Amino acid sequence: MKRLLNTLYITTHGAWLSRDGESIVVTVEREEKMRIPAIGLESIVCLAGAGFTPPLMGLCAERGVTISFLTEGGEFLSRIEGPVSGNVLLRRAQYRAADDEAKKRSIARSICAGKIVNARTVLMRAAREHQDPVAVDAMSKAAERLQRIVAGIKEEMTADDMRGKEGEAGHAYFSVFDHLILAQKEGFKFTQRSRRPPLDRINALLSFLYTLLVHDVRGALEGVGLDPQVGFLHEERPGRPSLALDMMEEFRAMIADRLALSLINRLQVRAADFKVRESGGIFLNPEPRKEVLKAYQERKREEVVHPFLNEKIALGLLPHAQAKLLARHLRGDLDAYPPFFWK
Repeated sequence: MKRLLNTLYITTHGAWLSRDGESIVVTVEREEKMRIPAIGLESIVCLAGAGFTPPLMGLCAERGVTISFLTEGGEFLSRIEGPVSGNVLLRRAQYRAADDEAKKRSIARSICAGKIVNARTVLMRAAREHQDPVAVDAMSKAAERLQRIVAGIKEEMTADDMRGKEGEAGHAYFSVFDHLILAQKEGFKFTQRSRRPPLDRINALLSFLYTLLVHDVRGALEGVGLDPQVGFLHEERPGRPSLALDMMEEFRAMIADRLALSLINRLQVRAADFKVRESGGIFLNPEPRKEVLKAYQERKREEVVHPFLNEKIALGLLPHAQAKLLARHLRGDLDAYPPFFWK
């Protein structure tokens, strides 16, 4: 178990969570391991088999603490939360925008542009620091291709067309991703993106980090009163947090991908930290997973200058800032949704 910022992560099998007044008590084999106040806590993320008493779940519902259950590999399973809150007028504006093709295309275009520009920035930064001229050339060409793709995204494009551009950009980006891995090349060879299940170690690490990221983005959207299931770029499906997946696209490369690369290149994560299941899927072992969680939270403390707000902001607060900007656009306070462009 570990509390990081405003989230409690449960990583120990057999943990039991109960309520004692306004506190959350975590025990393992009847021994108390942790006691923390519910006040100030936003969510509990369970990455291992754990039990929750009904009184504790009631406390979490009352205090707005969301309980999320993930597989050991980081795949989302379910979520428990209290009564729906937020501004009903904002949600109605969101639903109307999702049904308005012009508004839907405009927001989807901004999100798609943000994703591609930030992926390009990751490649350009890596190219400046790389020593291999062959790798530098490949990354530079991929960055140029991303620039052409983002320039070709037009306002009149349908959502399907934009998803096509997004897919084209993703292929260009991941085609040179292996060049960004500078250490442990044998254990972390990258050929292509795979998921459900991830088929190699780098994909397992990326999938785990993406799950943590979408959890944070979803919480940010709910915090401003938006419905995380009604999006503009990703198709809507029952139980799918489409809007959270939309907004997460802006942060994938700069937060999750760069952290995965840093953990590998600095030898903080090693090949032996992963296990292969009978299905062929590869997942992080419990102990290394705790270190990745710690590194993820440390990464979120780093600061960048927000180009639209023109002020320094921690990476962990970016989803909250973007959620507020989207809410302002939906209310009519902003003419368009300004995506986050990393420089």
